[in-house]
Amino acid sequence: MKILLINHYAGSIQHGMEYRPYYLARGWVRAGHTVRIVAASQSHVGSIQPEFAGRRHDEVIDGINYIWYRTPRYRGNGAGRAFNIAAFCVQLMRDAKRLAREFEPDVVVASSTYPMDIWPAHRIARLASAKLVHEVHDLWPLSPIELNGMSSKHPFIMVCQMAEDFACRRADAVVSMLPKVHDHMVEHGLDLSRLHIVPNGVLSEEWDQEGDALAPALAQHIAQARGEGRMVVIYAGAHGLANALDSLLDAAATMRSELFSFVLVGSGTERDRLKERIVSESLSNVATFGAIPKRQISTLLSAADVAYIGLQRVPLFRFGIAPDKLMDYMMAGCVVLSAIEAGNDPVMEAGCGISVQAESAPAIAEGLRTLAGLNAETRRAMGLRGRDYVRGPHAWPVLGMYAAFTAPWDG
Repeated sequence: MKILLINHYAGSIQHGMEYRPYYLARGWVRAGHTVRIVAASQSHVGSIQPEFAGRRHDEVIDGINYIWYRTPRYRGNGAGRAFNIAAFCVQLMRDAKRLAREFEPDVVVASSTYPMDIWPAHRIARLASAKLVHEVHDLWPLSPIELNGMSSKHPFIMVCQMAEDFACRRADAVVSMLPKVHDHMVEHGLDLSRLHIVPNGVLSEEWDQEGDALAPALAQHIAQARGEGRMVVIYAGAHGLANALDSLLDAAATMRSELFSFVLVGSGTERDRLKERIVSESLSNVATFGAIPKRQISTLLSAADVAYIGLQRVPLFRFGIAPDKLMDYMMAGCVVLSAIEAGNDPVMEAGCGISVQAESAPAIAEGLRTLAGLNAETRRAMGLRGRDYVRGPHAWPVLGMYAAFTAPWDG
């Protein structure tokens, strides 16, 4: 098949997040399909932004044809991001005929975090007589409403709602990373026979290889903590409001006199504020480092005694979670402390750690003490259960085959 995958925030092993489009596409290419990913030049989650002259740039990465559209720079989640989204979607709509004619796709996948790309995707699919797939990462407009407090009457939210309703009614298939979306999608017009759950995953072969060395400052900090007999607690991922990292810092503040070292690695809209808080409160047991290349993640996580993940305590997560970082934690064999309340609990399902109340510093601190009280052999067994949990059904090649061949477009 020829698969056109539209994801505003698509990254690659070279550019950083998002990785899901890259891994799915690479699996499809290896299975004999031809894949084009259409993405934007500016993304708040990307570590390296593609550089090129002109409005559009084509390149091939690991057999995947990427098309980058130039979009304006932005910071945060305000008007700049909305303008960036509009610029991408307008260019896609304007180039719909060209994309349909040049590539002649059999399947068009609308996969950006927001749902507005469904409109240009629908036009391309119709012009190419292709099947249309809508992929759900986060539930928009519920995410900005429940996480950021936006009004349901805000013009941007109303546009998001129109796009979600359109996708539920018009898509030939809907693929969701979130496992508990069924009732929500039905409310917006989806026939559940068209819904497929495809979570995030891992690529085993990457974890079977030795990771790249960490930057000297990060490696030295972890080595010093270990030399002092400290329990190393690592958070690796986005620093955003949804990640509720203030709760982790609150816990760290109450544990100053205990032998714990908290290491936060990543980037995001909240990172500068969190760094200022660490300095202003003299949290000497907490250190922050910027985002690191994908090939260093396994090296970083191999140094963790505990890997931490948390999310805000909001109703939104009743639809379930499928965070990339949790898959990485499990694949690295980490013991996980999860401060999340959601419709599913992968940590408890896998038996690879413990789950505590979301956004509760006392619960986080007590959870860390509980894990520290376990002997090394018990923690290792927990970590191995997590690895077993993701190695099979959550491997990208398996997920890619499911996504490509169980949806209705297979005929």
